Amino acid sequence: MIGLKSRERDAIIQALRAGVVPKLGLRHIQVGRIREIEELVKDVERISDGGSSIRFIIGEYGSGKTFFMNLIRLIALEKGLVVMFADLAPDRRIHATGGQARGLYAEMAKNLSTRSRSDGGALSSVVERFASTAQREAEAQNIPTGDVIRKKLAHFEELTNGYEFAEVIRRYWEGHDTGNVDLQSSALRWLRGEFATRTDARNALGVRTIVDDANVYDQLKLMSAFVCEAGYKGLLVGLDEMVNLYKLTSAQARKSNYEQILRILNDVLQGSARNLGFVMGGTPEFLMSTRRGLYSYEALQSRLAANTFARDGLVDLSGPVIRLSNLTPEDLFVLLTNIRRVMHGEESGLPDDALKAFMTHCSKRIGEAYFRTPRNTVTAFVNLLAILEQNPDTQWTDLIEKIEVEEDHGESQTEVDESMPSGNNEEADNLVSFRL
Repeated sequence: MIGLKSRERDAIIQALRAGVVPKLGLRHIQVGRIREIEELVKDVERISDGGSSIRFIIGEYGSGKTFFMNLIRLIALEKGLVVMFADLAPDRRIHATGGQARGLYAEMAKNLSTRSRSDGGALSSVVERFASTAQREAEAQNIPTGDVIRKKLAHFEELTNGYEFAEVIRRYWEGHDTGNVDLQSSALRWLRGEFATRTDARNALGVRTIVDDANVYDQLKLMSAFVCEAGYKGLLVGLDEMVNLYKLTSAQARKSNYEQILRILNDVLQGSARNLGFVMGGTPEFLMSTRRGLYSYEALQSRLAANTFARDGLVDLSGPVIRLSNLTPEDLFVLLTNIRRVMHGEESGLPDDALKAFMTHCSKRIGEAYFRTPRNTVTAFVNLLAILEQNPDTQWTDLIEKIEVEEDHGESQTEVDESMPSGNNEEADNLVSFRL
């Protein structure tokens, strides 16, 4: 496969076998959902142009939400954005009073990525890039670097906690200029939300505020403005496992988190946010439950309701909610073909007939859900390929026959055959494959 590195191959195989999404090489296996991807690419371009966006990616467990969000993450990196992604958890949520919101921000800051550092931990390089740019401008104008930094960050003082943010950046430069590593480290700790008390922050940096539960969203807006000053095109924030808000037992806690989501949604829809985008992944009950989901909050329900004209096969992907469509048999066939190519190369000994037989088995055992939630199907297929790779004398027909429940394929096999492309793999690739 062209462009596939050994590191990417190993990451893809290990992740798929474990039932998780690989962080590397997604372009080698991505199929289907072209229209959804095109809409998210438009969002990335809108953020780059100074706008904002918010999307709720809704799908069942195993339907590919995380895969889809990671693909958008890679696209954003390729387009010159900075990304901050994290999963919600019982100890990490958007709004809280016991440090859980600050914990979510700290996790996002730890995972902050750029194109050159796509695995996270890029905050220090972003700050260093800003400082280096300011230093070059200062040398060109023959003025102190500190004056340039103050000028570049002067508009931050109009934003909530903007003065403190700018002061921390100035303190970082001071540490860089004087060789004070502790001062630089303290500045980065503040930017990562690692200070637990204002007293510690004041002693270390001379600032009176910290990132806490009450100002996480304000900090994200400051970060989006800062990365633009550092030469990037904007900030994309990804929050997965939003169903953890649905699972909160406290009605007041759910309401507070939904109010924060409403604040973000209003800012984006009204154009108050700049160079900032949000992608949030959740299950249908997280969105549509009128008892515990987003629809339980009337203001959110009215803003996130589906287009009433989008029925009878009509779709509308322009709204905040994107419901992931089921994979078609063609999509799944191309996906399995791509996985086969990743594991065995172009000269795989596993024929297309084996893929059709495997899909027929899945259709019988799982039913329609194997198109809707392909995670288990993909994991089983990777396991099948692993057995064939490590046992060269084993025939794929023997393995398929052992796991078949019924010997007679009947109409199920016929239906799969009719929907499958014939001929070589290039023809299958041309159906729905997508490349960054």
